[in-house]
Amino acid sequence: MTDTTDAPFVVVTGTCDTKSDELVYLRDLIRAAGVAVKLVDVAPRGSSGAADVTTRDVLAALPGAAEELAATADRGQAVAIVARAFAAWVDAQAPRILGMIGAGGSGNTALITPGMGRLPVGTPKIMISTVASGDVAPYVGPNDIAMLYSVVDLAGLNSISRKVLGNAANMMAGAVTRPLPDAVVPERPALGLTMFGVTTPCIEQVVARLEADYECFVFHATGTGGRTMEKLADSGRLAGMIDVTTTEVADLLMGGVMSAGEDRLGAAIRTRLPYVGSCGALDMVNFGGLESVPARYRDRQLHVHNAQVTLMRTTPEENDRMGRWIGERLNRMEGEVRFLLPLGGVSVIDVPGAPFHDPEADAALFAALRETVRQTDRRRLIDLPHAVNDPAFAEAVVAAFLDIAGR
Repeated sequence: MTDTTDAPFVVVTGTCDTKSDELVYLRDLIRAAGVAVKLVDVAPRGSSGAADVTTRDVLAALPGAAEELAATADRGQAVAIVARAFAAWVDAQAPRILGMIGAGGSGNTALITPGMGRLPVGTPKIMISTVASGDVAPYVGPNDIAMLYSVVDLAGLNSISRKVLGNAANMMAGAVTRPLPDAVVPERPALGLTMFGVTTPCIEQVVARLEADYECFVFHATGTGGRTMEKLADSGRLAGMIDVTTTEVADLLMGGVMSAGEDRLGAAIRTRLPYVGSCGALDMVNFGGLESVPARYRDRQLHVHNAQVTLMRTTPEENDRMGRWIGERLNRMEGEVRFLLPLGGVSVIDVPGAPFHDPEADAALFAALRETVRQTDRRRLIDLPHAVNDPAFAEAVVAAFLDIAGR
């Protein structure tokens, strides 16, 4: 299909070779609500006549994808190829997409949700899925995707699937036709800030100082939180980042459960946004309940935060490794960068008398950063004699950000 109009539309998507009845039903209900809609086929092995946008059209968005798909007989590889092409197609069409709704099982969910995630935060996204009642983190990630359990398998229309699909269609139609009364363009520029329970006092003080002039988006540094902040930065939603809590790096390097992945700090490199960072909660690696701690770590210093969270104190060697990892990424940032070193402690439990107080480990972290970071007029490390949650440290964070925000 060749589309020559610029009119916005809702995307209904899935594999038309196996889910045609359900997808046509969704499309027609949304269209009946007066909303422009296109059915986009992502079936790796061909499209049915029901599609408004065929798999061939989708593959054309990614050079070489059609040839790569034709060369493989492996179903998993085929799904992965079409998923990449669909994400590229969404990138190209994103300015026109009002919302997206997908339907299917695990294969469709894995194929569609990466493309959904390419849409801006706030664009309605609904995935009707047979796996929506389980662990949906791999599908949702840092995106505002609504997962709706299909109840019955999506293997044809029946009294249950019609109701579930119909509700989803009406949700989408309502979302794109009923503007929110308070959805106004913010008058203040937005900041992304990272926080953990053990750095909460710092961020609360920073927000209190800046919220009159900035809209402050605080992200819990649980892996998804860091990724979400960086997604917003990449999408142009942020005017700067106050990344006090870089603890997700500890989980990435030591195998904890709250890693944000290898691309942590990547948005500041790509966007050159004003960036103020620190070492918040780098004294800990996160695991689940005590029984979930890997055997290789059982003899380490552990702190039971609650029944679901066990913290492991990082060692001098691990802190050296983290300092160098962070430092190398700071060196790639070409915008204004200030990275503050809280010499009095990096979390609320890393101060004198607290369970993770370890000056030797902290010193290794700070030394690695000093040895790694190439300081310039735009990229500076700042030593402070305070703990991360001290009021004086929060004031220094605010001062550093205000200093670089106007440059």
